[in-house]
Parts: sequence; C-alpha cells; structure tokens
Amino acid sequence: MRMYDILHRKRQGEALREEEIRWFVQAYTAGQIPDYQAAAFCMAVCCRGMTGEETAVLTDAMMRSGECVDLGRFGDRSVDKHSTGGVGDKTTLIVSPIAASCGAYVAKMSGRGLGHTGGTVDKLESIPGYRTELTREEFFTAVERVGMAVIGQSGNLAPADKKLYALRDVTATVDSIPLIASSVMSKKLAAGARNIVLDVKIGSGAFMKTEEEGRELAERMVHVGEACGRRVCALLTDMDTPLGHAVGNALEVDEAAAVLRGGGPEDLRRLSLALATDMLALSLGLARTEASQRAEQALQSGAACETAARWIAEQGGDPSFLTDGHALTHATVEMPVYAQHAGYLTQTDAESVGRAAAVLGAGRTRKEDRIDPDAGILLYKKPGDAVERGEMLAVLYTNRPSAAEEAQAILRHALTVSEACPAPHRLLYGRVESGTAGAVVQNP
Repeated sequence: MRMYDILHRKRQGEALREEEIRWFVQAYTAGQIPDYQAAAFCMAVCCRGMTGEETAVLTDAMMRSGECVDLGRFGDRSVDKHSTGGVGDKTTLIVSPIAASCGAYVAKMSGRGLGHTGGTVDKLESIPGYRTELTREEFFTAVERVGMAVIGQSGNLAPADKKLYALRDVTATVDSIPLIASSVMSKKLAAGARNIVLDVKIGSGAFMKTEEEGRELAERMVHVGEACGRRVCALLTDMDTPLGHAVGNALEVDEAAAVLRGGGPEDLRRLSLALATDMLALSLGLARTEASQRAEQALQSGAACETAARWIAEQGGDPSFLTDGHALTHATVEMPVYAQHAGYLTQTDAESVGRAAAVLGAGRTRKEDRIDPDAGILLYKKPGDAVERGEMLAVLYTNRPSAAEEAQAILRHALTVSEACPAPHRLLYGRVESGTAGAVVQNP
C-alpha cells in the first residue's frame, strides 16, 4: 500500500477503503509515514471531507493506536461527559458528582486548557493537595469507592490523535468536521465509558462559531459513537458568552462549589442539570423525566455535594471549601472594571474574556506555560442586565501587576453596553440523540 495512492484518491474526492485508513493510522503512529504526507492527508480531508463511515473507521483506528481503558467492571453504568471547549465551563465539577451520587460511574480523563479555553485538570490542580495523576489501580479504586474519579489524560491514550493534532495545529487543518470528530471521539472511546454525553459549544468562544457547524459536528460524533458500539447524545449549547460568572481556575472551582451547595449562577446550574440528566438517562436506562428529577434531587438534598467532598478527599485534596465556603483565590492584584455609561449589557464576547483571563495568567498560549490558579475574572453582569454609569461590571484577579492593564483593555472590548435591551439569551440550542443521528430535537 502506498501513501501516494491514498492521497491521490482523497484529493480526487473519493471515499477511502477501511484498510487504507487503518494502514495510514498505524503507519503514521509508528513513524513510517513522514509528516509532510500526513499533513497532505489532513489538508485533503479538510478540503474534500469524509463520509460518516470513513470518519467512524478513522476514529476507531485512532482509538486502537494506543492504550484502551477497560471499564467492564462497571457494566453499562459507566458514563463520560465531554465539552468541545469554552470559557467559564466548569460543568465537569458539578455533573460528575451528581451522576455518581445517583449510581452512575464516572471514570473521567480530562485535559488542560490552551489559548482562550479552560481545562478541567488546571481547575482541579487549584485545589490544595488534589492529585490529577493516579496509578491505574488507584483510579479504579477511587471510582469503586466514590462512584467517580477525574485525572489527567494518559500519555498513551490515542497517540495517533496526539501526532495528528500537533500537525493540524500548524497546517491550518484544525477546523475540519471529520478531523475534529475523530480527534474527540477517539480519546473518549479509548477512555472506555459505555455512555458518552457531548456538550458541543457554539459561538464566539467555541471552535464551532455557528449553529449549523455545531449541529454538523454533533451529528458526526454521535454517528461515530454509535458505529463504535457506544450510547451517545449531544447537547448544542451557547458559548457566545462565558458560562456562569467566573473565568479562571480557582474562581471556577469556587463557583462550581456554590452550585453544589444549592446556589450559583442560574445558567451554570441549568446546563449542569441538563447534562447530568442525559448522563443518568443513558447510564441508568431512565426516562429523561425521571433522570431530570433524580439530578435535581441530588443537588437539593446535598447528596451531590457530599459525593464531591468524598471524591476530592479520595484524590488527596482538601474538600473543606465545599462546606465552609472559603475562597480558593488569593490574588495580590484586584482591578475593578466600571461601566462608562448606562444602558444594557448586550454582549460579553466569550473569546475576548478568555484571552483577557489568559493574559492575567489563567491560561496558556503554549503547552509549557505555567498556570496561575489565582488569576481570572469575575463578571458581575450577564447580557440583558441593566447597567448604571459607574457600576462595577467585573473584577480582574492576577499576581502579575504588569498584565492587569492589558487584560483590562481586552475585557472592555469584550463588554458592550447599549441603550436597547437585547433579546433573551439562549443557552440550549438542541440535542442530537443516540439512535437518531441527524435528527435534532429542539429546546431540550
């Protein structure tokens, strides 16, 4: 088999055979295909696309390129949740304890943030003592004892994806639906959960900028999951504006704790319950109405908060902030941002807020950059809120005094105050359900 022939056929827009795709993934992972030919493959797929069947084979081959976690000991009750990335997205810290407290098993491997998007592992490492690296036996033991564990991704999980993603990042081929779908799903499938709930973000702070793009990606990922024998559903959710009020690692952990204690921002609570509902419906075989009731009760009764405390303690962390409400953030510089005129907040551009937080130290532009867990932004207003001149819109937190003014300038650009009140904010766009890939159910 020759890589030249595969490239020529895909350049012509032909569908590749299963054996060709599997050979490419195996040979590239083994170092037998040079980067320039793999880059040409990515560009050909980016320009010519892939069928659903091609994408499923590519995903399966990438999944099998390295270690695959066996969660068979948890039967059909293992469940994972994956977000395509956003700003202020701390739902993993909420939905995992909800699901675990209701009898599901959440054995989760999460990633770090890059650019304007945040990473769950970075958030967890702001908790004193929390261990994001466990041995395999420690990982399984934690899940058996608590019902959940969240660690960093294994170094040998879908290595083909790691090689291909690094190549795509420098060859302008990141934004290809088949390549995004295979990248996301190869890691989720290798992580072993029988049930997967996807949170596909749409808007300025997401990779998918339009509802049409988000729906296409969601349908493709659900199809891939079904083809590989998993139960999958996807929620299409807004990322034009940050989720909740907090952006930054310790700040977001504090906000997630507030939701677990029964409070917190309405949009964060609502989305967390929607995701937890689907996690329970899939993993426990419940009707969505019953799953929703159980998720709500887990929050109201305190069961989810108790599970979160046990989970954090099991992984070496200090869970006292969950119960006594003390803040994890202790930045040396706090810079308020005030409204310059009255009106209504019409836009909080999520991507710009994420960039401002990264400047403060909450994110990284290179994988080797260090994260400041104290850095971030608290937003006091949401789109649609009335604003008075001189009223506080946000507070910036950092341990880098020299970065505060630059971040403030970016944040001011992100916040738009106008005379007219905007239309109500839309949080949920729809759902793609397992067994109905291609049919989106609106207003879940």
